[in-house]
Amino acid sequence: MFKKILIANDGSEGAFKALVVALRLAHSHKAEAHMICVEEIPWLHAGSREEVVSEKEVADRKFADVVAKAEAEAKHHRVKLVSHIVIGRPAPAIVAFIARDDFDLLVTGFKGHSALYHRILGKTTDRLVDLAPCAVLVVK
Repeated sequence: MFKKILIANDGSEGAFKALVVALRLAHSHKAEAHMICVEEIPWLHAGSREEVVSEKEVADRKFADVVAKAEAEAKHHRVKLVSHIVIGRPAPAIVAFIARDDFDLLVTGFKGHSALYHRILGKTTDRLVDLAPCAVLVVK
């Protein structure tokens, strides 16, 4: 049923729970498994190419442990995992990545926040459920 699965991983406990579920699905469906980590940029406007390259290098280092842990888990589940680290705002970056690479399932973790936080800022998971152009599995 699923041929290409994307796992959103921000390094949280919930994200690693989602990773395990996604890897099991990938194994049982013989699907491609990809993981995306998004480093949120501190500035809102596009900077110079050098600034973007510098931010990407920082993101790569920040997520090195997350990628290593995820790849070890994938090996345990006998699944090849392709990791992607991108810069941007999490929900739009993930949605664009899904559309560009034609994934048919997004697996993401759930992090609970207060009702006030949700009303004021929203949640990345909620935005992904609303905006993703594919099926979304939210793992608690």
